[in-house]
Amino acid sequence: MSALPETASDLESAAVLRDWLARHRRVFVLTGAGCSTGSGIPDYRDRNGEWKRTPPITLQALTGSDGAYRRYWARSSVGWPRFLAARPNAAHHALSALEQRGRLQLLLTQNVDGLHQRAGCRRVIDLHGRLDEVVCLRCGARSPREAIQSDITHANPGWQAGPAASAPDGDADLADDAIGDFVPPYCLYCGGPLKPDVVFFGENVPRQRVAEAQQALHDCDAMLVAGSSLMVWSGFRFVRMAAAAGLPLAILNRGRTRADALAGLRIDGDIGTLLEEALR
Repeated sequence: MSALPETASDLESAAVLRDWLARHRRVFVLTGAGCSTGSGIPDYRDRNGEWKRTPPITLQALTGSDGAYRRYWARSSVGWPRFLAARPNAAHHALSALEQRGRLQLLLTQNVDGLHQRAGCRRVIDLHGRLDEVVCLRCGARSPREAIQSDITHANPGWQAGPAASAPDGDADLADDAIGDFVPPYCLYCGGPLKPDVVFFGENVPRQRVAEAQQALHDCDAMLVAGSSLMVWSGFRFVRMAAAAGLPLAILNRGRTRADALAGLRIDGDIGTLLEEALR
């Protein structure tokens, strides 16, 4: 593995990344939370890949008790407006530019914020789904997240969340005593429980989504990881596939990743700054 020294400047690191990109015509890009922190969306892990906070809720916990369901939607009702206000940053715009130059085979993102698409990317697979759509766990009906937010507001007139800190993926930290009176949303068609159309922690990614990404990886000539620690298997397996196929692998991330030993190039730095400079 070629790892740039920590003393390397952003310009030096960007020059190395620029040279790497120039050698490859069809790049498969995998992005993670590090691409969206510059847009004000918190991430889950620190520079060592360890949890900064309690791991996200599982589907089993969400559906296992009324209290957990109420708590999830109370927190989400506060976190959603802040999440929705996020705008694409330099990393998103740089990867969109890479696509416009015809160099991006596919962008596979672990993020659920839709910011790559809002920056102009079209060849995107949302590996873990999107937070802006909600699905009923009983009848399968789908609704825009904004419509559910409106339903929440009407069902909770006068509800006060109190002090709230932003958390990853449209979540928010609330005091327990603010949650007891909250009325969570249910399906308007069948009364069933709702969840955002995302892959919850511990769930499996839909097979068709994985198959489409695998085919794109098969058709590329290099892989770039940007802003992911790769601690989750759903993303790490694509790096394993790339390594098994002998594809050149570059990793751009702040802190260590699970695949550092597999990378031909490893750069530690700010994703947006380095991508933007590399594509000038």
